[in-house]
Order: sequence, then structure tokens, then C-alpha cells
Amino acid sequence: MSLSENPSTDLAYQKAILGSVSRTFALTIPLLTPIIEKVVGNTYLLCRIVDTIEDAADLNPETKQRLSQLFLDAVLEKGSVESFVKPCLEALHHYGNQDELDLIAHTPTVLRILHTCSKDDQAAVSRCVSIMSEGMSHFHGKQTQAGLKDLPEFEKYCYVVAGVVGELLTTIFSNHSSAFAKSIKGHEDLAIAFGQALQMTNILKDSPEDHARGVSWKPADMSQKALLKISYEKLQDSLRYIFLIPKEELGMRRFCFLAFGLAVMTLSKIAKQKEFSNKEEVKLSRNTVIAFYAFTQFAVKSDALMRTFFDISSSALRKTI
Repeated sequence: MSLSENPSTDLAYQKAILGSVSRTFALTIPLLTPIIEKVVGNTYLLCRIVDTIEDAADLNPETKQRLSQLFLDAVLEKGSVESFVKPCLEALHHYGNQDELDLIAHTPTVLRILHTCSKDDQAAVSRCVSIMSEGMSHFHGKQTQAGLKDLPEFEKYCYVVAGVVGELLTTIFSNHSSAFAKSIKGHEDLAIAFGQALQMTNILKDSPEDHARGVSWKPADMSQKALLKISYEKLQDSLRYIFLIPKEELGMRRFCFLAFGLAVMTLSKIAKQKEFSNKEEVKLSRNTVIAFYAFTQFAVKSDALMRTFFDISSSALRKTI
């Protein structure tokens, strides 16, 4: 693959498409230092491509598995990127999200950016995308209306789609902060909980839409109340994870606390609502997001303030469990 394209043009595309495919991450990723912002933004886009294949309702599991493998081969440089892009866009010709289709068309751009990152960062990204892509392929054939078999299968699903991202962030942060590398040692499992907490929030929030297309990612043998209890426990571990980020690494702290806080407030809304038929009913208002964004600027300087936010904002969640 040619690296002769203009790096600044490529990065401008990455920043622009990030804003189109994710409002939340377009808000949080720029909080990181430029070198970490580049690799984390790049990983998000690669994971989003895997997600787009997963979300395509009219593709059968075999087609999804084939496209996922072609994508993984392109990322790992075992196959050409063109051999993924063309069949993927052909298979997704009925897909409704034009921004995500544009992202797939620009897979060569995204991979060019990846190859400008350090070898250690590239290795971490490749590991993350491999686990996610292979894991999702495994779950393609398990999409049913009834849901996943049990809690262990649910936790495995949450690991391959998000827990592994928590591990990636930990590796990237450690590659660029020796203080964080030292403090996280022995507590790496908290990174998985951080990713899983965010994913469980998404699963609960998106469950009406998933149900409408004949899919459930919730464990078939567990109630909503039990799932909220597990999510709350994962949030507690997530806060412990954020506390381990050194106070001088304000960008890392704010990045994680912003994603964490939005998940806490969303889960609390779900807990209050009990039943809802559309994710819009539990979506946080724009004003709430803006206010919390401003709050994080000074909250991340104080563990006590972050703890107080969690205790107050999760009270509705605690009451249900």
C-alpha cells in the first residue's frame, strides 16, 4: 500500500468522518494528546468498520464472516485493502448509513494513518481489531430473538466488542505514559470492566431497535434488573480504573471520565424508565451532554468530585438493585 498520500489530508479525513459516525467519540477523542488522539481515533474507525458489517441486517452470517475475514487480512497486511473494499461495498449496496459506507470506501486512508503510528501502537491496534473481528464472526451465527445463552456468553460478547478496547486503551496509554504504566500494573482487569460497562449500556439502550430486527444481545435467562446490577458493578470497576490514571494525565482522565459519566447517566435513565420502546426515550439531551462536558474539565482533577458525581448520578440505578 502506498504511503505517498498527504498525511495531513488523511488526518483531516479521519477527524471529519469521526464526527459523522460518532458524536460521543468525536467529543472525547480530541481530549487526548495529538499522538494518542491519532491512534485511538484510528482504532475507533477500524472498529466501526467491523461494527458496520455486524449491523447490516440484510447480510447473512456467512457473508458477514467472509467480509470480516477480508477486512482483518487487510489490517494485518495479509491481503490487499482493495480485495476488502469492493466486495464489502457491493454487499452493502442497500445499507442506509452513507457516512459508514464512506468510511468503508476510505479504508485505505484509515490504514495509511495506522502505518504512521509507532510499531508498539500498531501491534496493539492489530491485536484489538483481530480479537474484535474474529469474536464478532463467532457471534454472527448466534443472533437470535431469544438472546445469548447465559451470562458467561454475554460477558464474552461484551469482551470481544468492547472489553478488548479497554485493554487497547491501557496499552496505548502505557506506551505514552510511564506513570500510568506503573499505576495500572496488576489492575489490568479493570480495563476490561471499563469497556464492558460502556458496551452493556449500549446493549440496554439499543435493545428496542435490536428487538425490532429480530436480535437480542442480552442473556436469555436474565432479567433487566439483574443486567442493571451487573452494569453497576462494572461501573464501579470503571471508576477505579479512572482513579489509576495519574492526575497529570488530564486528557486521558477526561477522555475516560466523559465516556464513563455519559454511561452512568444513560443507565440511570434506563433504570428509572423500566420499559421503553425507543432509545430516544433514554437518550441524554444535548444540554445534559454539554453541561457534563464542561463539568469534566475540573472534575477530573479530584477523585472525590468524580466519586460524588457517581454516587449522586447512579442513585436511581442503585435503587433498582
